[in-house]
Amino acid sequence: METSNRMNSTFTAKDIRSIGSVLGVQGKWKGNNYRFEFANTGDRRQMALEIYPDILIGKKKGHLVSAYTHNTHFQLHFCDGYVVSTDVGEVTFVSRSKGKVSAIVTEREGGCTFYANVDERILSGDFRMLAVDVMLAGIALSLTGAAAPAPKKKKKSPRKR
Repeated sequence: METSNRMNSTFTAKDIRSIGSVLGVQGKWKGNNYRFEFANTGDRRQMALEIYPDILIGKKKGHLVSAYTHNTHFQLHFCDGYVVSTDVGEVTFVSRSKGKVSAIVTEREGGCTFYANVDERILSGDFRMLAVDVMLAGIALSLTGAAAPAPKKKKKSPRKR
């Protein structure tokens, strides 16, 4: 069963428990971040995931998600949502900006995938119309629409007569 969550102003204890439940490991508070360490010894994969709630990133505050594997380090700045997929053991962390989506997909089995600057328009519609490589990102991130922040209402400008 797919479950989606929206980020509030910070990661709550409930959010951390939900993420840990999907990944099969408890997050540990390390002073300014929650750290999850997990592995798949059969495939010789291991991963560490760090969630820095509401920290200063440049001149703004936001959530930072870091994923470390044996040979990779990914960072997602200004994470504004996440989706837990309990059936497949994945947590997808999402950041949106100006019509683009970036995401880190973490797997309970120690795998990790990163998508950057994916056009939001390809996340819905007929995936068969996309090139295969583009289709994979569209399908992988299509569920992240549920984690999107509520759209801001535009103020109507008064009509001139």
